[in-house]
Amino acid sequence: MEHQTRIVFMGTPDFAVPSLRALVTKGYRVVGVVTQPDRPRGRKRILTPPPVKVAAKEWDLPVFQPERVRSPEALDELLAWEPDLIVTAAYGQILPRKLLETPRHGCINVHASLLPRYRGGAPIHHALIQGEKETGVTIMYMVEALDAGDMLAQESIPIEADDDVASLHDKLSRIGADLLLQTLPPLLRGEITPVPQDPDAVTFAPNIRRQDERIDWNLPAPRLADQVRGLRPWPVAFTTWEGKPLKIWRARAEERNHREQPGTVLCADASGVIVAAGEGVLVITELQPAGKKPMSVESFVRGRNLDIGQRLGDG
Repeated sequence: MEHQTRIVFMGTPDFAVPSLRALVTKGYRVVGVVTQPDRPRGRKRILTPPPVKVAAKEWDLPVFQPERVRSPEALDELLAWEPDLIVTAAYGQILPRKLLETPRHGCINVHASLLPRYRGGAPIHHALIQGEKETGVTIMYMVEALDAGDMLAQESIPIEADDDVASLHDKLSRIGADLLLQTLPPLLRGEITPVPQDPDAVTFAPNIRRQDERIDWNLPAPRLADQVRGLRPWPVAFTTWEGKPLKIWRARAEERNHREQPGTVLCADASGVIVAAGEGVLVITELQPAGKKPMSVESFVRGRNLDIGQRLGDG
């Protein structure tokens, strides 16, 4: 079944692909796709298209990649598609007022959090880092402010003990696509009453900075374990060992009394590297020394001298 509503889709990373795929496979009329420009990737700096562009090409959809969507030239080209509705998912730029006011059905966004919590570019990372027990997806109207529009639909899921950024990303991208499909029919019929966000409940999830990745051993061990999984597989939490970065891929918190300074290695054998935290201990089970690939702690302790009493994080 083909729907006649003219939809422009705007998105960039893998998270957005299921939503685009859902629109196309369910017969919605996607008249154009806007995504970020190709960027250099990897050590060889090879110019690489964003995942949404790759997906759009599979269906021969017109693709537009402006550096700045707010530029007059970009707006003219985009509006030439005469969209009735704009759907965005992790596009990466705030849309200008002229664009927001053009489609008769508005501009809606698929956001990976339970708004008004975790507005911003890294909601999945921050939900894990903060030790949240649930998260979800919100379909919302876009406005000229960061993720501040009225909400159209929400769906929540529990955060499992073994979830990390990768697993939660995949779950939420699928849920977002499904929720988008559920929302569109009543939205296009004018049957949804938007719900304003509670300003008193707003929190933010800015993009991850380098200082967010560094482990502060003075913090309680459960917070450090949340930080480790909230940064896996990208960009990965790190400490320092002998003056060089030591990435921590997997770790768990344990309640254990100790009198050592935070960051002190209490044990290092095949079962794990146990490090004193501000409260309790962090048991590291997978790590990555500088210049090496990720490895099990068993491989790590077999080939390197990590002494009991040594301090991590001093470098």
